[in-house]
Amino acid sequence: MGETAHDHHQPPPPQAAAAAAPPPPPSLALSRGPTWTPAEQLQQLQYCIHSNPSWPETCLLAFQHYIVMLGTTVLIARYLVPQMGGGPGDTAHVIQTMLFMTGINTLLQTIIGTRLPTVMGPSYAFVLPVLSIIRDYNNESFSNEHDRFVDTMRTIQGSLIVSSFISIILGYSKGMGPITVVPVVSLVGLGLFMRGFPLLANCVEIGLPDADSANNLSVYEESSSQGPTLYLRGLACSSALVSFGLFAAILTVSGAYNNVKQQTKQSCRTDRSYFISSAAWVKIPYPFQWGAPIFRASHVFGMIGAALVSSAESTGTFFAAARLAGATHPPAHVLSRSIGLQGVSLLLDGIFGAAVGTTASVENVGLLGLTHIGSRRVVQVSTAFMFFFSIFGKFGALFASIPLPIFAAIYCVLFGIVAAVGISFIQFSNNNSMRNHYVLGLALFLGISIPQYFISNTTGDGHGPVRTDGGWFNDILNTLFSSPPTVAMIVGTLLDNTLESRQTINDRGIPWWKPFQNRKGDVRTDEFYSMPLKINEWMPTRFL
Repeated sequence: MGETAHDHHQPPPPQAAAAAAPPPPPSLALSRGPTWTPAEQLQQLQYCIHSNPSWPETCLLAFQHYIVMLGTTVLIARYLVPQMGGGPGDTAHVIQTMLFMTGINTLLQTIIGTRLPTVMGPSYAFVLPVLSIIRDYNNESFSNEHDRFVDTMRTIQGSLIVSSFISIILGYSKGMGPITVVPVVSLVGLGLFMRGFPLLANCVEIGLPDADSANNLSVYEESSSQGPTLYLRGLACSSALVSFGLFAAILTVSGAYNNVKQQTKQSCRTDRSYFISSAAWVKIPYPFQWGAPIFRASHVFGMIGAALVSSAESTGTFFAAARLAGATHPPAHVLSRSIGLQGVSLLLDGIFGAAVGTTASVENVGLLGLTHIGSRRVVQVSTAFMFFFSIFGKFGALFASIPLPIFAAIYCVLFGIVAAVGISFIQFSNNNSMRNHYVLGLALFLGISIPQYFISNTTGDGHGPVRTDGGWFNDILNTLFSSPPTVAMIVGTLLDNTLESRQTINDRGIPWWKPFQNRKGDVRTDEFYSMPLKINEWMPTRFL
């Protein structure tokens, strides 16, 4: 798992400590428990970023990553495509395309991006700009709904292609410190709370047992024999999702949902998506499959706002992934490289016609913590499942038909792990500084409160609280301020770099943070983030 972590918080010499403060009373000293020094790398992992399980275990864990990321893909497609005018066959086609692009973008990011074990899946940040495009086409006449769907997809393609260049030239690593990282990473997990229990509650009879199953498998007694424990962890999420999906199918066939309200039928029944019957047996996504892109300036600006948000959210997710994979904090140049590559992924999403852009998958990073497996190879192998099930549609549709509350049950555990990892970054700063408490508290509170206001005041067709005469301006602000990590990044960075910033450098954790801002600042950087083979010999130095 790499060399021993540098300790930037060395305790003072015994003589200095004794002079600084008198020894505690015996009774108080006896009441204190053990103390732990800050640790840059987690030591409880069975496999870290560059160590690999056996091939059978790798395939099992890789399938689990595919299953976990599938829920977000299905949720976004099922929400957007019907509003575009698409039917079940179009929804299945969009899911296949998004799965295919997830495989490509994940390979790119793990090979020449951050090199962290992160799945690059579809992003919720692009939903509002897409809804804006849908609204415009609702006012136009078409010979049939499918034509409206195709034109909407072509416009999404054009907007994604243009907005991709924003991410290509941007990086989000500069200006942040440990104090800012805490709320940003925490809200990457907490900001998705609406995809947890609120979605699970639509079908509690299968959602709650699924959540309990995942929780019981994640809380276990450490075993000296890693083999059986690893297999149990490998089966934790995937077995729960598949088994409860079968349970939902049995309830559907037995007629348990025949006399319930419509929302329950939609959430619990396995035959409401019609994916299996409408999906093609074999279909390979290809560039411009919906036709030539349509470029409209008003929609491009909305997508640019979403690109900014997805970049900010990915940055927070990368921090969590590095910690849960047993790597050190990703250096500034690696983060810039990864965000630039995310722009390339966004360009590919537009070329191939994915319904939304790309971001680092929070649920898959949470899976690293649940399984204690941070292997890069596992995530890379998972792309094979993404490619297979995106091309052979009938097989992919079988898993895509699992009711969404079952996915939500797993997300309750996975999102919580990512939120907790964000909190762990506070150990690198002064936990007893009232100044730090103020910055953290305000960034966390506003990071939840402001997006909640924007989301609560957004209509079903995507009209947010900012409603000026400029539609593109509305889309940018409504998208930016609906993202908890983005708001936390703005508030935290502003406060941390202005409020007594120079006088409190040590309290802010800058001595720990500074080495990671330089290319050669930490001797372990190349171990985790160097390019494979000899790619560094032909790539420009500023991208390495």
